Amino acid sequence: MEKKNKLISPEEKKIVAYHEAGHAIAGWFLEHTDPLVKVSIVPRGIAALGYAQYLPKEQFLYTTEQLTDSMCMALGGRVAEEIVFNKISTGALSDLERITKMAYSMVTVYGMNSRIGNISFYDPQQPEYGFTKPFSENTAQAIDEEVKKIVEDAHERTRKLLVEKRNELELVAQELLKKEVIFQTDIERMIGKRPYEKSHLIAEDKTLQLPSSDIDKPESVS
Repeated sequence: MEKKNKLISPEEKKIVAYHEAGHAIAGWFLEHTDPLVKVSIVPRGIAALGYAQYLPKEQFLYTTEQLTDSMCMALGGRVAEEIVFNKISTGALSDLERITKMAYSMVTVYGMNSRIGNISFYDPQQPEYGFTKPFSENTAQAIDEEVKKIVEDAHERTRKLLVEKRNELELVAQELLKKEVIFQTDIERMIGKRPYEKSHLIAEDKTLQLPSSDIDKPESVS
């Protein structure tokens, strides 16, 4: 639920606006991401200070390209903070959790890493990352190195994209600061239609229960 009575400082509100604009712009210009529906900087629930909502595609299989684009979109908030403020906040907590699990799954579950190979350590009985450790310490080190490389490559790719689209980032962030909630049609008006989008217009007054990308309060960090 949105908490419009939750007061945050103007400085924090600005960080949230650019963070969410970073998600929106990254997703807008990446081919294999879900269509954006709504971006808000109105606090929601206990922890979320802002969120971006997307219309998920109905599919069961994901390619490497789709997963890496999703990681870049999730990194958009953190990267936007780096570019605009030259510093980072704790707001990317849920994004980093998702990215870390996704990268480890690519390497250890789905066999999507050339160095580790077509091997899966998946174990549904394991509660955390879902895999056991029937491998040597050398393999464990290689896994960690490959996961780090995947995340670093996604970060660098996202940074290049947002630097290139800095004007669009500014437009969306400033519109968020002015209106607090914007929709797909607002972004199309400001920066044009999404390059990879086939005609997908979402009604502004339609209520959708969608996966969101949240920015978290510092209190949520354990």
